[in-house]
Amino acid sequence: MNDVKIPARTNGIELEYDLDEPPQKVWRAVSTPELRENWLPKDALADPEAVSVMPGKEVRYRLRDDAPPFLESTVTFRIAPNASGGTRLRIIHELDDARLREAEKAAANNNGFVVMRAA
Repeated sequence: MNDVKIPARTNGIELEYDLDEPPQKVWRAVSTPELRENWLPKDALADPEAVSVMPGKEVRYRLRDDAPPFLESTVTFRIAPNASGGTRLRIIHELDDARLREAEKAAANNNGFVVMRAA
């Protein structure tokens, strides 16, 4: 038998960017609702308020898809100074809808929520 290692399945993506702007300016852009609205509209948010905030370092928001089945996810923005005097911005987007966790634990024949594909 082969010892093939299958990578762990994840429900998210992580992106990292080095920006020329100072951390304070990037923090304002991700945490101030009027500025954030330019690139992350409030219609995409499940709740307009941040889920958690570590001032100057990290902010998390709940998002909701605008199409069925309207899954929810969490996006985290982590900010740190980089070596060139700018900012390292790390964006972590995780699909963590409660309905998905229930579906993973449920038996196949539990008569639960069913998602069908259109033909």
